[in-house]
Parts: sequence; C-alpha cells; structure tokens
Amino acid sequence: MYPVMKRCPICSSDLEVTRLYCRNCDSTLEGHFELGRFYRLSPEQMGFVETFIKCEGKITRVEGELGISYPTVRGRLKEVIRALGYEVPEEELVTPERRREILERIQKGEIAAEEAVELLKGK
Repeated sequence: MYPVMKRCPICSSDLEVTRLYCRNCDSTLEGHFELGRFYRLSPEQMGFVETFIKCEGKITRVEGELGISYPTVRGRLKEVIRALGYEVPEEELVTPERRREILERIQKGEIAAEEAVELLKGK
C-alpha cells in the first residue's frame, strides 16, 4: 500500500480522488471524493500532529519527544492550524506591569506557579 499522493508527479497540480475500490466485494465507485482537511498537511506536519496527539496535547511532552523548544512547538502547531484552513488569533502580549502583578501574586501565595505560567503566556 502507498499513501495517497496529493500532488501530480508530472506538473505538481493537486490530484483528485475519482475512484474507490472495495477489495471485499469487488465494487468500484467513481466520482469526485473529498479526502478531508488532514489531507492538506505535509508529511512533516502530519508527523507533528501524531506526536501532539500521542502526547495528549501537552506541549512540554511534545518538547521532550521532538527535542524542540516551547516557541517552536507553538509555531508548528499554528502552522498546522493554518494548513487545516483555520485562522490563528494573534496572541496578546503580557505587559511588563501585568507580568509584575502576576509575580507579586505568586510571592503572596495568591496563585500557584502553574497558573502563573499560563497567565504569563497570555491566557
């Protein structure tokens, strides 16, 4: 078995699936078939998605599994989201004042370190 090609090896245009075959009953269906959004991903992007799912979406585990930094994981995730046809909202930057406020709340024991990390990421 070979994976479905998405580009023509001759002219590099998008290929379209027009025939499906069932080995069990020897039926053939012809028409124009959609393969879905994940078909749009490159092999590298699909590998990233598989790792992301295997790591249950936990970015720190993806970092360790792939040996890449947090910003790189986030960048690849955004790339996949865009490739699937979705928009990626711009991240809000945490102002220096907000950062100081979050760090003060940690010192006072008002929030846990994990919550502070999420707040510092702008969430």
